[in-house]
Amino acid sequence: MFSSDFDYRSFLGLTGALVVTLLELTALLTAVHAIMTSRTSQGAIAWAISLVTPPLAFFALPAYWIFGRSRFEGYVKARRQGQTPMHGVLQDVGRFARDQGLVRTDATGADAVLERLAWMPFTLKNRVRLLINGKATFDAILAAIDSAEDYILVQFFIVKDDKLGQELKNRLLARRREGIRVYFIYDEMGSHKLSSAYVRELRDAGIEMRPFHSNRRNRFQLNFRNHRKIVVVDGKIAFVGGSNVGDEYMGRSKTFGPWRDTHAQLEGPSVHAVQLSFLEDWYWATHEVPELNWIPVAAADGEQDVLVLPTGPADSLESCGLFFIQMISMATNRLWIASPYFVPDIHVIAALQLAALRGVDVRIMLPERPDLLLVYLASFSYLQELEDVGVKIYRYQPGFLHQKTLVVDNRWAAVGTANLDNRSFRLNFEITVLVEDRGFAAEAAKMFEDDFAECRIAEADDLEQRSLWFKVGVRIARLMSPIL
Repeated sequence: MFSSDFDYRSFLGLTGALVVTLLELTALLTAVHAIMTSRTSQGAIAWAISLVTPPLAFFALPAYWIFGRSRFEGYVKARRQGQTPMHGVLQDVGRFARDQGLVRTDATGADAVLERLAWMPFTLKNRVRLLINGKATFDAILAAIDSAEDYILVQFFIVKDDKLGQELKNRLLARRREGIRVYFIYDEMGSHKLSSAYVRELRDAGIEMRPFHSNRRNRFQLNFRNHRKIVVVDGKIAFVGGSNVGDEYMGRSKTFGPWRDTHAQLEGPSVHAVQLSFLEDWYWATHEVPELNWIPVAAADGEQDVLVLPTGPADSLESCGLFFIQMISMATNRLWIASPYFVPDIHVIAALQLAALRGVDVRIMLPERPDLLLVYLASFSYLQELEDVGVKIYRYQPGFLHQKTLVVDNRWAAVGTANLDNRSFRLNFEITVLVEDRGFAAEAAKMFEDDFAECRIAEADDLEQRSLWFKVGVRIARLMSPIL
């Protein structure tokens, strides 16, 4: 027993002081880690200040180790390293595609830059179809699933156990009963509400359904997310775009109403580039390499050149952000971009300003209705500096705008999963399909024009007319933009 003269208050005070000192020391060391490893100086400063400023440090410390790290360690890029079971197969595929004249071998200038970012060449003789909104997208995906003869690859950031989720599940179960192999990746963060019963039913039927396991190396790390949305059927048809599996993507949201999104359907050798992205993610999640069709063929009546650009935090370069900067710098007369989230870094802002100063028609389409408040507030902070050089910001009115698309001049158009924000540039695994074809660019431009007709032009005065608290929120969100 303690002696009667034991001073509990002194003991508790000393213990508390030691705990506080230990936390402060840990926060200081973590601030050093942030400074040494953050990909941007803005992010490093934001984290460092938060970590060394009491009482913010007590909140910033656990937040940093959950969200703060910006490099993804251990993800094996089969295209770049020869130590995986995939490497030999992929070498044979590339050789066959070159022999059949299905890839470019002489890219120069801007196209060569894009190929180096993608770590793969432009593929030739493709056919790409725009799928506007959820009904067109999932009608096409479900029809392709029904037509499968060998296997189906499915990958979504968000999968919900709702009407659309049930429809997808039932189609996959039916095909599996007919002997079709199914491989299904979902992101455990994006699909955190997905019921275990949903996953168990698919697995019990023999469907290979796995989480991506982005936190395998650090169980507390929630920063890295696999944001890709991919479906591949038999290595012959692929789908990439903004739509996840949820009823809101079909326009059934009571909060947002109509949901504006875009997907792309691909046929031709570009399908194998999409399949490669899926396979790399599957290998990370399972360390398995399923037997797939790797014989590329030209699409019937396919004349479109396509570059598939998978990007993510495992890349040595910030490939996603560099892709946007390169596309912006290539524009000579038109640059139209649609994104639900607009929190660009200073390099993208500068590129947009320079494009406008060159006389390019620069338009950015954003949602009017927010789903993420801080990101929505941050977007207001860019209005003045963009308006000053002639960049036009459009706010989509009918419902929530979620598409991630762009058109450059009369030559290029892209559909993908990447937003104009720090998370897509540096933290998420994304995939973009870039089509170099005047006909497809014209079709995408017509889609933009139809959407612009449903927008209002936002002006810098939109912020000036808001309340003081709204303006304060905008400035705080802007300061936090490197870590949003």
